[in-house]
Amino acid sequence: MRDDPRLPTSSHFWRSPLRGTWFTAVLGLVLLGGISVLFVTGLVSYAAYNPDLSPVNDTTPDKGVLGFYLFDWPAGPSWLYRLNQGVHVTLGVVLVPVLLAKLWSVVPKLFTLPPARSVAHALERVSLLLLVGGVLFQFVTGLLNVQLEYVFPGSFYPLHFYGAWVFIAAFAVHAALRTPMAVRAVRARRRDEAELEAPRPAPATVSRRGALWLVGGGSLLLFATTVGQSLGGPLRRTALLAPHGGSDPGGGPNGFQINKTARYAGITGADTHPDAWRLVVTGPAGTVRLSRAELLRMPQHSASLPIACVEGWSTADQWWRGVRLRDLAALAGYAGDPPDVLVESLQRHGAFRRAALRANQVSDPRSLLALYVNGEELSPDHGYPARIIVPAAPGVHNTKWVARLTFGDL
Repeated sequence: MRDDPRLPTSSHFWRSPLRGTWFTAVLGLVLLGGISVLFVTGLVSYAAYNPDLSPVNDTTPDKGVLGFYLFDWPAGPSWLYRLNQGVHVTLGVVLVPVLLAKLWSVVPKLFTLPPARSVAHALERVSLLLLVGGVLFQFVTGLLNVQLEYVFPGSFYPLHFYGAWVFIAAFAVHAALRTPMAVRAVRARRRDEAELEAPRPAPATVSRRGALWLVGGGSLLLFATTVGQSLGGPLRRTALLAPHGGSDPGGGPNGFQINKTARYAGITGADTHPDAWRLVVTGPAGTVRLSRAELLRMPQHSASLPIACVEGWSTADQWWRGVRLRDLAALAGYAGDPPDVLVESLQRHGAFRRAALRANQVSDPRSLLALYVNGEELSPDHGYPARIIVPAAPGVHNTKWVARLTFGDL
């Protein structure tokens, strides 16, 4: 039955003249470089959350040695996280046509019979299942997260975290075994591997170089319709595939991108009314409760900073004004170098209603409890009556609707 040309187990079922060692090798080398960059930028993104600082920053269960400490995330330059996530997300989208073409080029090997010719061959097939399953899982969940479609079970953060380590282990083994062969194939332009070459190819309608140009053109189109979400300004309108890539929401000083609205977070006018809302600041000096009016009587400072999120989108630089976090730390009893701080929101449920900031972030003069943006009060959707804004921090750590600041060792 496996020689029946009507079945995919037969080599005669696959008749495309494009399949071949050289074509697959070129795509594989592109993916080798691209996925390596994705893995590094993913690790850097993980470090940006300061996962060892407090359990609220990283709720990944049982991460063990995989949650190894990298480095304290710096507070500058202000565009650092925007650049990292822009590269990570944009490159991931751009590689989709290359990945699909690579999988298409080797799909006949998935139907090779017998499934295992030896123990070694069986282990190789299992590793390929982990490789293909892992790469599809990482790309699909990543693309869904970019589009804010959380249809997968559980939280994206631990799913992507564990998926990355499973995939990269299989990828490293596969790359170590196949990269030398791929390099030789590209240099020698080999076209004679029976597993990939069709024994009875159909007439060619496009050359292999033409097919590579088609794949490259698809990647270039995805780049043009994605990268604008990370650059901001007029180019945002070119980010057609990004959920935040269209026109800015609303107008005026608060007319820039919003990831989570007040309504979505369950924040009501009663919660933020001047008669009800107080900022609770806690430290060695005790607990201080400050109204918005009292905060406005403190020294006010300004900073021009973007907001950059893990989904790859970012705002242009906005002009924020408010009280420096290090001044609030001094009010709490830290007259010298400020410590870490735990920030809690009025938001009662959901991920990242609390976030921890490291001491170097608190001490940066641009780190603010913002009360105004672009010359006007914060809108409810942008965190009224007060929000955190910290240079180079992931967007979810710029907590909105701040209710409490607890300074000290976390």
